Amino acid sequence: MKLGFEFQEVMSGTYTRSGHPSTTGAMRLNARARAQDAVKHLRDGLVTLDGTLDMEGVADDVPVSGTIEIRPVTQKVLRYDFSFTGNDGRPYRFVGQKDVRFTDLVRTMTTLPGTITDAAGEEFARATLHFDVKADLLPFLVSWKPSLA
Repeated sequence: MKLGFEFQEVMSGTYTRSGHPSTTGAMRLNARARAQDAVKHLRDGLVTLDGTLDMEGVADDVPVSGTIEIRPVTQKVLRYDFSFTGNDGRPYRFVGQKDVRFTDLVRTMTTLPGTITDAAGEEFARATLHFDVKADLLPFLVSWKPSLA
């Protein structure tokens, strides 16, 4: 058996359709991150991500799956990469990165800019998600737990 860990994270914000600056909407990611092997995670920084995404007018509470690369100390980044299917039945992908700066730690650890692409890899929208420290820090901290795989 291998010792791992998991945690829950909620981020919300807005998106703007590429080429349509007046088309904007709210976005909310409710995700569970999980590393089945903590030793492997220390080497590669990866955790799996699953959960739901609500992207106003595009994806109503749809499942997501992907990864987060967590390397805030060695590479100063947290990279999110997940896929989902929109209300139109088409696949989409979100790729975003938190660039950690220790001189501005709270803002850089709580702001996730990203790009949503369609199945052809064309940019569909740009988004900025935020982790609400006041509302979500305690649930986030409490959600951390060990797991056995």
